[in-house]
Amino acid sequence: MIAATIREVGSSGTLDIPTSQIAKSAGASPGLVFHYFQDKEGLFLAAMRWILRDYGADVREALKGAETPRDRLEAIIQANFGMTSLRRDTIAAWVNFYALALRAEPARRLLTVYHRRLHSNLIHDLRPLIGERADEVAQRIGGLIDGLYLRYALEGKLGRSKPKALEVQNGARHVIAMLRSELALDSLLTAEDIMK
Repeated sequence: MIAATIREVGSSGTLDIPTSQIAKSAGASPGLVFHYFQDKEGLFLAAMRWILRDYGADVREALKGAETPRDRLEAIIQANFGMTSLRRDTIAAWVNFYALALRAEPARRLLTVYHRRLHSNLIHDLRPLIGERADEVAQRIGGLIDGLYLRYALEGKLGRSKPKALEVQNGARHVIAMLRSELALDSLLTAEDIMK
């Protein structure tokens, strides 16, 4: 059911699809959707939990080879623009998830969990590098990741089933450039303190 939901939302680009269509795609009856998930929104939120689980696995995999805080930050950023996140059906799910979070409290809560985990991961590795500025820089990085992801998705640059490698890396490249600027700014601020 979850795979069918992601597939159907990806195909149509919207949550405005009949529950019967999702059930048919899954080879199940509509009654099973209501039995296990209560309604279509509950089924979609279960699908987003599945996508977030895959995203978490991508982050953990990316972090395996990262040794320094800076390496870890860049690995987290790369994972946000990894191939799992850039499939057409996943992109459509994320766009609809943000829209649903504007009007449905359960979706808003789940989105808040995602934002907090990303923020926490970023702060963990920013703090040794820039100290007190970690929180504000993590906010900027998180916002840029979400903004670029949605921009590419809505422009259709990542809407193909197989995005081009260069397009896949563009989002990560921009965020990493911002991270490096923030780290360089911190070095300048430290140097100014020494000169005083």
